[in-house]
Amino acid sequence: MTDLLQLLLSGVSTGACYALAALGFTLLWQASGTINFALGEMVMLPAFMMLFFLNVASLPLAVAFLLTLVASLLVLGGMFKLLVVDPLIRHGVIPLVIATLGLSIGFKNLTRVAYSAQVFTFPSIFPDRLIDIFGLRVTVAEIGTAVLACGVALGVQFFLNRTLTGRAMQAVAQNRDAARVLGINANRMVMYAFLVNAALAALTALLVTPVYLAKFDMGDTLGTKAFYAAIIGGFNNSRGALLGGVLVGVLENLVGAYISPSYKEGVALLLFLLVIVFMPQGLLGKPEERRV
Repeated sequence: MTDLLQLLLSGVSTGACYALAALGFTLLWQASGTINFALGEMVMLPAFMMLFFLNVASLPLAVAFLLTLVASLLVLGGMFKLLVVDPLIRHGVIPLVIATLGLSIGFKNLTRVAYSAQVFTFPSIFPDRLIDIFGLRVTVAEIGTAVLACGVALGVQFFLNRTLTGRAMQAVAQNRDAARVLGINANRMVMYAFLVNAALAALTALLVTPVYLAKFDMGDTLGTKAFYAAIIGGFNNSRGALLGGVLVGVLENLVGAYISPSYKEGVALLLFLLVIVFMPQGLLGKPEERRV
């Protein structure tokens, strides 16, 4: 029983990392109606930015994160929207999907050229300490990651559904012309969505890189499982991203421990296919259009 609880807790922590990345998919879809398949690489890039500030500039982790956050807001938020999304989104979603897939390949190759294919360790924001909870020995990082991810997911959901700006962002995504008639600055709302997404990418990098390690292709697995988690939970629900990520993380741990580690990587795909067939809207998603 103790081993099962240990696996469940570890799975929740891993799933929380998937959920943070999945929030990027759901946020951009809810707020701007766009899909970004370079999301995994947009988590990888802040990780290497922080490594540069840590190893080359010898800055503390907190300062490195703040500088990386600013750079992410400017490059992965503002510049990405202005230079990539704005020129393409008027032609439909498909050109934007193709462009983000191309960016994903380009970011990986540029990072490999700049940093090599070497794997780099990354410091954790949580102390390296074990805690005994009713016989379960868990790390502070596992608990901290799960709690922080839950808080961020619920905070994003609250922001979108309970604040004037969040509801305006959803109104723009649902019908941009009608939102403009109501006096909403559509361009500003969409920019907010991309800035929040960039901040989420930097935060995700801070939390997941100590586990994934910093490598040029770390975004492949993270981006794929985040996409699966977003679909499983419901692409139009931020809490669904959290549920989908946790389900994938927990089931991966259970399958790896009780069936075979070789089947672990296929869990997310299998769950994704089952949800697509039987619940296309996702576990928490809504099949009808949102009312905002």
